[in-house]
Amino acid sequence: MTSFGRRTLLGEVVAEFAGTMILILMGVGVVAQVVTGDGALGDHDSIAWAWGLGVTFGVYVAARISGAHLNPAVSLALAAFGDFEWRKVLPYAIAQTAGAFVAALIVRGIYADAIALVDPDLTIATQGIFSTLPGNGSLDISTSTAFLDQVVGTAILLFLVLAVTDVRNSAPVATLAPIVIGLIVVAIGMAWGTNAGYAINPARDLGPRLASFATGYDTAFEDQRGELYFWVPLIAPLIGGLIGAAAYRGLSLFLPDEDEPQEAGRLPTDEHTPTHA
Repeated sequence: MTSFGRRTLLGEVVAEFAGTMILILMGVGVVAQVVTGDGALGDHDSIAWAWGLGVTFGVYVAARISGAHLNPAVSLALAAFGDFEWRKVLPYAIAQTAGAFVAALIVRGIYADAIALVDPDLTIATQGIFSTLPGNGSLDISTSTAFLDQVVGTAILLFLVLAVTDVRNSAPVATLAPIVIGLIVVAIGMAWGTNAGYAINPARDLGPRLASFATGYDTAFEDQRGELYFWVPLIAPLIGGLIGAAAYRGLSLFLPDEDEPQEAGRLPTDEHTPTHA
């Protein structure tokens, strides 16, 4: 088997592209199904679960090659508070956004007939299939509230992702980590979906937004009030990711060393798990 692309930046950005594409195919696809099906083919719960599963499968695709960030906010936070190289942040972000763009184009093409039936003029009614809106396009949520929502939601995401992938913190084994990370996204979707649609990922929003604009949605960069909105899910998650990562790094200062004896009453790590005859 060829080793072309192995342990190179090229291989990593290809993996980020592929993993993010899988994420968006599942996530934007389920929103298209629910919106064009007028609720008969799913609801908010199915949307939350499909986004979470999309993350899980995307991580399985890319984890061993690139680390499966699938999100510029993750890449930026890991560069600022982890060991990720700064020189890779922009290439990763471009690959992630490109993967999201291509996936959204696929969804747009496959669902073109259904979208034309329910919204032939390509209005705000179906724009939310591809990109997020304040109050999901129906509630009058202020831009400032939506911005704060995205900061908090992404901070939660990074805090928890770092917690469940930290080997010093009883992290799940590598084969289960993608499932746990997917469940984090499901939980955020179920708890933080009203104000701004829980983009929590600049690539997830910008890529499909560009795809919708390129295929006929003239108001793709605006919200339901006609105000420019695209910058909110672009900037706020980057800030939130830094806050969440900083918060976890602060907490991690209190973690025991790997060779420290296991204390009674604490969750055991693998090396301290008792065995039974």
